[in-house]
Amino acid sequence: DAKIGNMLLGAVRYPMTCHPKDVLEAQSKNREWLFFGDVQVRGTYPAWIQRYFRENGVELTITAQDKDDLSHTVDFVSFSYYMSGCATFEPEKYQSSRGNIIRLIPNPHLEASEWGWQIDPEGLRFLLNELYDRYQKPLFIVENGLGARDVVEEDGSIHDSYRIDYLRRHLIQVREAIDDGVELLGYTSWGPIDLVSAGTAQMSKRYGFIHVDRDDDGKGTLERRRKDSFYWYQDVINSN
Repeated sequence: DAKIGNMLLGAVRYPMTCHPKDVLEAQSKNREWLFFGDVQVRGTYPAWIQRYFRENGVELTITAQDKDDLSHTVDFVSFSYYMSGCATFEPEKYQSSRGNIIRLIPNPHLEASEWGWQIDPEGLRFLLNELYDRYQKPLFIVENGLGARDVVEEDGSIHDSYRIDYLRRHLIQVREAIDDGVELLGYTSWGPIDLVSAGTAQMSKRYGFIHVDRDDDGKGTLERRRKDSFYWYQDVINSN
């Protein structure tokens, strides 16, 4: 009776302008990661990827056994969401920035973290609605968080109000999406405790509710300290 889900990188792209070619480019960029969900939820290769294969000389040998294997689809869709970006058919006109494993054109209407990851709580609501409209499957947010530099005060406290603000604003939009009718199984942040950032190999880019005494050179006592966000998130869980 176990439920099996997948994992998508929620890399939302908005069209940079209302030019129809920008809209089509944003659709194309979003399909680059939605492709995996299309196969895992629907059990078939979508028509648009088959056109891409034809035009790019990709030939697949798909057996009857392969088709049977693909027919066993996921029960729910899980995904990560940290930020959004823009897409355009004229990328040479704009500077791009790197976020996670993809390159995005920054949205001029959004603020960004120290690492250039743009902060877009409403984008999470948009993504939840887009995925639910597309797949009609329960959703699960399995990664969401803010990488930031934390300062340990003399008394050992860590006042990470910026992290609390980020998470609060995103959870408000999660609530809105639920009211929109999205079926959401759960939410887990990235992550409960500081660890080496997978994107930059830095310890100083911290995500956790719990601080770990370790620096980018691997030095430190590994002592753990609860940040302000720890107590705030504890209240969020207790009060729903």
